[in-house]
Amino acid sequence: MTQSLRDRVAIIIGSSSGMGRATAVTFVEAGAKVVLAARRQTELQSLASELGENAIPCPTDIQDTKKVERLTKLTLDHFGRIDILVYVTGTNIPNRSLKVLSDQTWNMMIQTNLTGAFYCTKAVLPTMRQQKEGLIIYISSAAVQFPDTSGVSYQASKHGLVGLAHGTFKEEKENGIRTSMIFPGLTDTPLVLQRPVPTPPETVAKALQPQDVADTCLFVASLPARTYIPELVLMPAGLA
Repeated sequence: MTQSLRDRVAIIIGSSSGMGRATAVTFVEAGAKVVLAARRQTELQSLASELGENAIPCPTDIQDTKKVERLTKLTLDHFGRIDILVYVTGTNIPNRSLKVLSDQTWNMMIQTNLTGAFYCTKAVLPTMRQQKEGLIIYISSAAVQFPDTSGVSYQASKHGLVGLAHGTFKEEKENGIRTSMIFPGLTDTPLVLQRPVPTPPETVAKALQPQDVADTCLFVASLPARTYIPELVLMPAGLA
């Protein structure tokens, strides 16, 4: 499996920490060339130095279409193609209940978790169409299958990713472009710290690790182009 990404080019959105960082490391170890995208420049440069010549940083605010276009241009200029896009970035806020959720916070959540994914999808599609091949992996949340108190803005945005993924596949499958949705359950990432009530340490100890999600992304990306995984739910066994 680890040889199947040899010389494939992947853009990892949200690669400065957590699941995105683990995915970037895992893809490079599997032979891929990776463009590291996130807002935090220092973290990206540090990771790129750690990974070597097969990884380059590109600080990117995915809410800015011009910066997303710059990201794809840099990828093509440096590596010549775009085979895989992994949209791992996402956010949540402590003040998430309907009683306190503001219009501004709602818009920020939708912009980051969903609209940014649309911008990135739209940016890579022309190259993937030309190649007649491409894979887009979106990281959503198990809250889509199992509604919880993660907040309506978070859940709405993560549900929206499903429509983006499936709609894109229906429109682009004749161009060889596939999409996959991954729905992780509780994962031990910095996002857990955004909960209004701290998660008990004994619960976090049973959570998924970022590497579990990275390995799942690698599995999906390593499959041949004739395969299609519309959705994959990944849950921590101890909390299921």
